[in-house]
Amino acid sequence: MAEDPRTQVYFDGGCPVCSREIATYRRAEGAAALCFVDVSLPDAPLAPGLTREAALARMHVRRADGSMASGAAAFAALWSALPRWAWLGRISALPVVAPVLELGYLGFLRLRRAWR
Repeated sequence: MAEDPRTQVYFDGGCPVCSREIATYRRAEGAAALCFVDVSLPDAPLAPGLTREAALARMHVRRADGSMASGAAAFAALWSALPRWAWLGRISALPVVAPVLELGYLGFLRLRRAWR
């Protein structure tokens, strides 16, 4: 998996909200070019340097060039890789937007703990 040239999306399949959202992305145009990794599975392959604990704590994306993004930046990377979502990826990566999205994502993570 670490040698896979595709963009890799690491998500917690044990989170019902996360699973539903990833299901939406998997059906999107361009999703076949991505590799979705459910890190809730004990044998899930992880990117170099990504621990299972970190992968379960927040979403991560390993871009095709090997660079990693997590949290709201991971969503921006995922959206940018999907043709119909690319506009949202560009907007969410803007310096004035990215910090606000990250704050929202941190709030979601707090709520998510209650669902587990």
